[in-house]
Amino acid sequence: MAIITKDKRKSMVIRPSGRSTDYISPSFGVGCLFVCSYCYMKRHHPVGLDVATNTEEILTAIDHHSWFADSDVDKPNQTHEEYITYDISCNEDFSLHAKYHEWEKIFTFFRDHPKAMGSFATKHVNTSLLTYNPNYKIRIRFSLMPENLRQILEPNTNTIQERLDAVIKFQSAGYDVHFNFSPVIVYDGWLDDYQKLFEQIQSTMQRDRWSYTAVKAEVIFLTHNEAKHDLNLLNKFPGEEYLWKPEIQETKISQFGGENIRYKAGLKTQFIKEWTELHDSIIPYNTIRYIF
Repeated sequence: MAIITKDKRKSMVIRPSGRSTDYISPSFGVGCLFVCSYCYMKRHHPVGLDVATNTEEILTAIDHHSWFADSDVDKPNQTHEEYITYDISCNEDFSLHAKYHEWEKIFTFFRDHPKAMGSFATKHVNTSLLTYNPNYKIRIRFSLMPENLRQILEPNTNTIQERLDAVIKFQSAGYDVHFNFSPVIVYDGWLDDYQKLFEQIQSTMQRDRWSYTAVKAEVIFLTHNEAKHDLNLLNKFPGEEYLWKPEIQETKISQFGGENIRYKAGLKTQFIKEWTELHDSIIPYNTIRYIF
């Protein structure tokens, strides 16, 4: 049974992002009802979902912030040509948890706001959202990885093909749709598997004739953590052999001060080059907004 708690969100801090979005909003939810093996959130909130009860207060904080954000964000930039973008789902999967939120109120806020736009990444195709037209002021970033790896690391999530099938549906319903290639994981045969994924994207695009130039990509290579590694082993979560590769990884301090494990800098540069060249050889129209 899902463990859902409801509390007033106390912190109204809005943090700069600069990559996926311009900013990260106060959390509408913290935690996740999925059990993906690589999820950083499980280190801090291992079980259940904490839902904020003060939605209006969070939206008010975003509204006030957006009117002064112009001084810190130059538009156009890679997050959007016009709007200040806010990630509303940094600590959860908003699509999966939408029924626990006042999601229509949140979407309406962004749809009608003259400056702000909402964005979230997801592994869940929530067809209930298709009943609402946000006029392209909500961006859904469908997370993608090779299907054979998804089955191991993202149990109970929608298949990769189901996520790709959803692109045309959400575009037609009025959503801005991007891809979130995250995390990119290096293992024996990884590029062969990504070639199959890129060909799968190409095949689906040709079949559905979606607005393919509008579907851009963000690419994030795996960040792991020793505490999460220990947690995975303790709970016997599958796939740790893909995530924990000390021979090609090193410790690095994150932009928020945490100690994480990432691919060694020199190797990662080569991995990025190989991944990008393969991507561009098959789906060059899928503009890479950023990759790291």
